[in-house]
Amino acid sequence: ETAMADTVTNTTLKQDDKELVLHLTCISDGTGESNVVKVDRSSFAALYKDTKRLTIRSVRWAIQGFTYIKISWDHTADDTALVLNGNGYDEFDVGLRDPNTSADTVTGAIGDVLLTSVGAASGATYDITIAFTKEI
Repeated sequence: ETAMADTVTNTTLKQDDKELVLHLTCISDGTGESNVVKVDRSSFAALYKDTKRLTIRSVRWAIQGFTYIKISWDHTADDTALVLNGNGYDEFDVGLRDPNTSADTVTGAIGDVLLTSVGAASGATYDITIAFTKEI
């Protein structure tokens, strides 16, 4: 018997010295995702310098068939950034800043962005666009 897997995409819509915009999609076979790295912070350098911190500026989502989707900052003890279900759009004036990277680092602060899908069912989908600002 062959193991199935969710069909996912992770598309970079924009990436420059100050901004990163990603489009994430999934069509689930019921498997789901658990703490999957959707943004490897170190792979999105700016001005030939490491991106020290990512801040979520806005998010647009359409989620069907999952209980919810959790977006987290990758640390030894992960920090939840967003919990999404249904459909929506949110814009943050000051941004949702990763609390534990760069100069004010804590043990185990990696700063990557993780996604967990909860309550996966066959045919469940998500379509999420997240805009980040980058701090170098």
